[in-house]
Amino acid sequence: MLIKSRKQKIFVIILIVGCMLVMAGCGAINTLTSLKEKFRGEEEPTITIDIPEENQFQEVPMNAEDYSLEEPGEQIVVQLWFGDSQGQTLVMEEREISKVEGIGRATVNELIKGPSADSDLLPIIPVGTVLKDINVKSDGLVIVDFSKELIDNHIGGTTSEALTVYSIVNTLTQFPTVDRVQFLVEGQYVETLTGHMDLSQAISSSLEMGP
Repeated sequence: MLIKSRKQKIFVIILIVGCMLVMAGCGAINTLTSLKEKFRGEEEPTITIDIPEENQFQEVPMNAEDYSLEEPGEQIVVQLWFGDSQGQTLVMEEREISKVEGIGRATVNELIKGPSADSDLLPIIPVGTVLKDINVKSDGLVIVDFSKELIDNHIGGTTSEALTVYSIVNTLTQFPTVDRVQFLVEGQYVETLTGHMDLSQAISSSLEMGP
């Protein structure tokens, strides 16, 4: 009987301990559930950063003129003198070019390019010739310095040399600040291009080379 009574006591103790553990576990679960629901019910925190007004992005209005193409510069019509189809006289061709500060240089460079493609006029500046420098003096004298091709590549002959010289002179003297032209080649004064015309002195324009 004593042994049976002890077993009963032990069983009761185990049963009580088990109930306590079950109750403790249920309490923990209820606590976790309660905490979870509490967190769900709370709004997520919002972080606000104050940006100084001067650093905020601002919408910039776009105007059509801000994106317009650059307008072309002012144009000017110049006179260029080329040989006629027979290579016997000079004929004037008008050409529109950009009005730039060094208009004399720009005009001579157009002369070197030759006549328009649809023209029957002849180029009379030797191939490869380059205008190296141009200097306009206050007394109406303009000094032009050409590369050696002006002489080396010239076809020669009295008429051809005169056409070359006066095509340059007549082209430059169209400007009111120029009345005569002094020729240099590679920075040196020259007496002639091909031996037929004296270039030791400055040359004035000649209408005799016109039609």
